[in-house]
Amino acid sequence: MNSKIKNDRLLRALRRQPVDATPVWVMRQAGRYLPEYRKLRKQAGSFLALCKTPDLACEITLQPLRRFDLDAAILFSDILTVPDAMGLGLQIIEKQGPHFETPVRTRADIDRLPVPDPEKDLRYVMDAIRTIKPALADAVPLIGFAGSPWTIATYMVEGGPSKEYALIKGMLYGDPESLHSLLAVVSDAVTVYLNAQISAGVNAVQIFDTWGGLLSQPAYCEFSLQYMQRIVEGLQADANGDKVPVILYSKGCGQMADRIADAGADAVGLDWTVDIGEMRRRVGARVALQGNLDPAVLYAPAEVIRREVAGVLEAFGPHNGHVFNLGHGIQPEVDPESMAVLVDAVHELSRPYHCS
Repeated sequence: MNSKIKNDRLLRALRRQPVDATPVWVMRQAGRYLPEYRKLRKQAGSFLALCKTPDLACEITLQPLRRFDLDAAILFSDILTVPDAMGLGLQIIEKQGPHFETPVRTRADIDRLPVPDPEKDLRYVMDAIRTIKPALADAVPLIGFAGSPWTIATYMVEGGPSKEYALIKGMLYGDPESLHSLLAVVSDAVTVYLNAQISAGVNAVQIFDTWGGLLSQPAYCEFSLQYMQRIVEGLQADANGDKVPVILYSKGCGQMADRIADAGADAVGLDWTVDIGEMRRRVGARVALQGNLDPAVLYAPAEVIRREVAGVLEAFGPHNGHVFNLGHGIQPEVDPESMAVLVDAVHELSRPYHCS
């Protein structure tokens, strides 16, 4: 069971097995807060060039591991690679974010959408994984990922970032049948995509439901959670026949943790708006929990970071199944030294909770 991985804390924690210290990785750990990333980004000329050049994606994936004692690497890519491969024409506009040249607005638009072939249309992602794996030399697990169908669909329908999400919500309430059709094809595409990542060698996968918190609880269950569950049910075992752990992260949906825990994943990611101890009591030992420090804590002095880390660890308590993470991605203005304080504090302060 991934016995070759030298540091398998993450995989053990995701399976709710004993560990010697709580594993830690951070969403967006390979990114703009690192000066070496900014240098490479400038040389490459664009964010998409980084994503679509396997050697560069590998280098960025490895950058944070050279600085910090992290328990996992996460593939450097983007959640919008799938709709880009569907032919929607992804552009990343400076200071504005992602935009699609061809948004999806009608039933005819939905009916034309293909399910991309990951080894053809997304080959650069698979080649990045196949480059990263030998470079990691089994030191730590590699996490693959994809966006949730709902989150991907918001960008496909809106055409880019939005404040009101009027178009996607208008479809949800005004034409739910079409939205379900869109979510179904995106679910199929994400399932195929994640299975290709597993075949290429990732050791765990996370589904990012960044915009799940836009929805009411009934709408979340109908238009987001059920499609993530569908993906989880469609995921294959790895080359050794072992189940690959799956993390579901829905930002703004912490109060739904018990419902998410029933969706078949191995872990539920929590943002910082809920108490991880309360959530652990609600879900019991059904799933591992990941999180959930407020990313803004990393702007604070070292002693405050250590105090807040200690608070999350104490809230979770002496139980198996905790993966430490921020409640959302690390922010670009954070000093890398603060990240070092975080990682070291998690390992140091968590050890007493894992004494037998």
